Amino acid sequence: MEAYTVFKDLAIIIVFAKLFGILARKCKAPQVVGEIVAGLLIGPGVLGLVQQSEFLVQMAEVGVVLLMFSAGLETDLKELMKTGPVAFLIACAGVIVPLIGGALLYMGFYGSAPFGSEKFYMAVFIGVIMTATSVSITVQSLKELGKLKGKVGTTILSAAIIDDVIGIIVLTFVIGFKNPDSDPKSVVFSTLLFFVFAFAAGIVVYKIFKKLDERYPHTQRIPIMSLALCFFFAYAAERYFGIADITGAYVAGVVLCSIQDSSYIDQKMEISSYMLFGPIFFTSIGFKTSVDHLDGSILLFSAAFVAVALITKIIGCGLMARACKFRLSDSIKIGVGMMTRGEVALIVAQKGLSVGLLTPEYFTAVILLIVVSSISTPIVLKLLYVKEQTADTAAIK
Repeated sequence: MEAYTVFKDLAIIIVFAKLFGILARKCKAPQVVGEIVAGLLIGPGVLGLVQQSEFLVQMAEVGVVLLMFSAGLETDLKELMKTGPVAFLIACAGVIVPLIGGALLYMGFYGSAPFGSEKFYMAVFIGVIMTATSVSITVQSLKELGKLKGKVGTTILSAAIIDDVIGIIVLTFVIGFKNPDSDPKSVVFSTLLFFVFAFAAGIVVYKIFKKLDERYPHTQRIPIMSLALCFFFAYAAERYFGIADITGAYVAGVVLCSIQDSSYIDQKMEISSYMLFGPIFFTSIGFKTSVDHLDGSILLFSAAFVAVALITKIIGCGLMARACKFRLSDSIKIGVGMMTRGEVALIVAQKGLSVGLLTPEYFTAVILLIVVSSISTPIVLKLLYVKEQTADTAAIK
């Protein structure tokens, strides 16, 4: 592919993402839904106007990193500390219930699997894929609704970060049992070490940025250095600790969320994210969808896989939220907000392919789950908030 072809691809992505984003808003749906549909339309699966390339993959990764950094900047740290223990319980339920549901689904289709057999590990791995939560789309939806900083939004963010950490640990244990060369203990240690590093480095970085902000308030050097910090934390998380880069980016945002110019930094980040990197990330979800090799049995399994993955997240997270004294309506929002799957599920699935825990035909089910959850979650969240707002208005009258 010629180097300059990428400019054509970017032009098509930006135009279609914006047009479909506007159309989605006209239809009373969040803008990200339109951007995902645009990706489906212009991607290889339908019109083929844009082909997935390594450059676009990397740009999409930058997009999700910036989105999670922005989410960290908008986090209310006091509220995060308050919801931490509750978020941990919700995350645990959001891992255990889908893990069991996915394993039972596989065994329901292909028969029971004795412990330690190849089929048993494949069944468990199907459940592992379901454990991963991608909060980036929920974050964008909550931002559009103005609900990101509330108790529900903060709980979802906190639970999703913890959810991914637990999911990665579970994945490592499954691979460890399958592959003797993998050491689950080292991954648990690396995960704990990352949070120790993040806490220690975060205190130092916060003090440095606080002094810079006091000396050079509202200057562009603050957002520029903040962006560098975001990328460094994202890199360090993946490179040195084996943690998802989006977790590192979110932690970087949380470190800076309490400085005076945090909203100014977020405003500057929003420009590049909204205009370029965000649309590329959301349309890239649509690019990955292909239904060429689907047959009847795989299609049926994929449909059941999507249904079980969505329902088990809502049940697990929603019931635990309710047990933690959230209102019923807020418990449902938390369950729905946690049901999105995205880049982490893809990473888990690709890892399964590489170690022989997943065969290529089942990868389509993962893609369908990502697309369906990415489109349905913003719509359902919007409906839940609108319904609550309408009920509150009627009660006042």
